[in-house]
This record gives sequence, structure tokens and C-alpha cells, in this order.
Amino acid sequence: MKFLRQFAARIVGQSIRIFARAITAVRAEWKGIEPVPRQRVYFANHTSNADMPMIWSVLPPAMRRTVRPVAAADYWLKNKLRAFVGPEVFNCVLVDRRPEVQDKPMDKIIAALDEGSSLIIFPEGNRNMTEDPLLPFKAGLYNMGVARPDVDLVPTWVANLTEIMPKGEVIPLPLICTVTFGEPIHVREGESKDDFLKRASEALLAQRPEARQ
Repeated sequence: MKFLRQFAARIVGQSIRIFARAITAVRAEWKGIEPVPRQRVYFANHTSNADMPMIWSVLPPAMRRTVRPVAAADYWLKNKLRAFVGPEVFNCVLVDRRPEVQDKPMDKIIAALDEGSSLIIFPEGNRNMTEDPLLPFKAGLYNMGVARPDVDLVPTWVANLTEIMPKGEVIPLPLICTVTFGEPIHVREGESKDDFLKRASEALLAQRPEARQ
């Protein structure tokens, strides 16, 4: 039974990659790092539920096997299909955001890092539905950087995804989606949480295509 679930997860994962590339022509731009197996936290902008699959799908296989998205349990455990795809296909680190639950998301995140995994996170916390390019960052990225200072924190910008699937549209528009990986950052000695989060936000904004033109 376990073998069948693992086999099904690989098939579904390959199908997601093929679908993502066919619909969005998604491609990676490695501007500040090389695509090599190294422990990293990829922190990205968040405008769509497709952001995480886009990042995951452009990673080389050797990297993809060790990368775990940090994701909301209430979303990925909502039905049987998501409960299979989230934990089995993407190997998500599931955190419970409900205030009434005594869950400690950072404990799960640090445990995943200590196991050698790389992570995908969205430091805004929620999808950005505003006109601003980014929402204020939550403290989680800073806490990771302090707890595990040797892990690279990589700004990762997903571009054109909202234009590919505009609100209310059923058929995707033929635009190229790019995922840009910038130069890693770390928490500096003595750097405050607010100063670091401001610097991290600026590093992420610098990966936008319009910022690099």
C-alpha cells in the first residue's frame, strides 16, 4: 500500500510539472545562486495558490526531492485530494493557523531544517490581494534566520502568474511565468527583526523583472 501511494505521488508530481510548463511555460532564472543541492529557505511573494507549485516545478529533480513547502494545514487537509497532494506529492510541512489550536509552527519548521530539508515559505503569511507588490512580512523568516544562521535565505519572485490566470478567467492567457532566484541573505549580527524584515522585503522586490530592467 505504501509503495502504491509513493508511486501515485511520483506520477501526480510529474503530471503537475508537465501541466505547469504546458500552461504557463514556467522557467527559472538563477540570478543570485546556482541550481545546486544546498540547504536553503526560498522565500517568495504570494498572489496565487499556484505560486508554490510553480516554484517546486522549476527546481531540478535532485533539489526538488529535498525541498518541502511550508503550507497551511487547513487548506491542504480540506479534502481527500488535497490531503494526498500536500503531504504525499509536495511533502509539505503542514502548520495549523487556527488560534484555538496549540500548534507551534516554528518547531515543525526547525525540525524540517534539522532533518536537512530545504523549504519554500511565503513570509507575507497570506495571499496578497492588494495593489501593493508585497504585504508586510511576518516574523517567521527572521526566526528561521536566527535559529539556523548557516541556512541560505533566498529571495524568490514569481512573475506573471496573476496575468496568466486573471480573476474571473477560465482559460489561461499565453504568458510566460518566471521564477527568479536572487542572492541569499542572512540575519546580520545584532540586526533587529524589523530591520531584517525590511531588508528581506527589499531583496525580494529587487527580483521583480521591472526592478532588474
